[in-house]
Amino acid sequence: MLVLVAPGQGAQTPGFLTPWLELPGAADRLAAWSDAIGLDLAHYGTKAGADEIRDTSVAQPLLVAAGLLSAAALGDVTPGAVAGHSVGELTAAALAGVLDDTAALRLVRTRGLAMAEAAAITPTGMSALLGGDPQVTVPHLEKLGLTPANVNGAGQIVAAGTLEQLAALEADKPEGVRRVVPLTVAGAFHTHHMAPAVEKLERAAAELSPADPAVTYVSNKDGQAVATGAEVLSRLVGQVANPVRWDLCMETFKELGATALVEVCPGGTLTGLAKRALPGVATVALKTPDDLDAARTLIAEHAAV
Repeated sequence: MLVLVAPGQGAQTPGFLTPWLELPGAADRLAAWSDAIGLDLAHYGTKAGADEIRDTSVAQPLLVAAGLLSAAALGDVTPGAVAGHSVGELTAAALAGVLDDTAALRLVRTRGLAMAEAAAITPTGMSALLGGDPQVTVPHLEKLGLTPANVNGAGQIVAAGTLEQLAALEADKPEGVRRVVPLTVAGAFHTHHMAPAVEKLERAAAELSPADPAVTYVSNKDGQAVATGAEVLSRLVGQVANPVRWDLCMETFKELGATALVEVCPGGTLTGLAKRALPGVATVALKTPDDLDAARTLIAEHAAV
């Protein structure tokens, strides 16, 4: 069984969309999305520097657009399940047919702007902790006033909080943690610091008419499959201020009988986690169009399994 997954913020790098826009129709599709959301996605995906695309209001729609472009380049694919990490859940919602592409991009544009505004209130950030036991790490983070914002499995937890709290973490790592790696994000996402963004996203979501997922949609909230479009949309709204449980999503992939996982552009992070947490599951990360043939071969072998 094939799982199609979409990465979250921090996966973007300068110029990463350049080769994708050489594919037939891709530039026109991106231009139409840019007009719809009032953001020059081609500029940010091809010419902008690292600081520009670190901006939450830019990074989030850029990632969703990249995911949708690369998924379309795969051709007609019906996965057994879809999921996305953090903002990647918007990509997954479009891939599952809950929202059309334009609606997903308009919603993620609102999400990015609202989260950027919330992040500007207090200087905050996120750091990945590599190694360690969650039963030891999580209480240690809470003692420092930090939130385990992403519980990613495969020995990785992402802490979020104020810059002062993160500095304290760097000086006082939990037992067993090998490294603390600051992430290139602009705020403490999936924590109470993002509460101001929830209300704005609720208003935007109320104007949408979601369809029920056409394939199994696995939610970050608890790793469970969600059956209705209304519930998917409700979870997308609440997700900005609540932790991502990617570990539970991967447990669900295992329970569903996943045999292959393809990560849409800019792929790499989630396939890396899957290689450690889902042994025996074949993976392909779409980084450039050169990866499409390997992904199509994998899909042909596993989509019907």
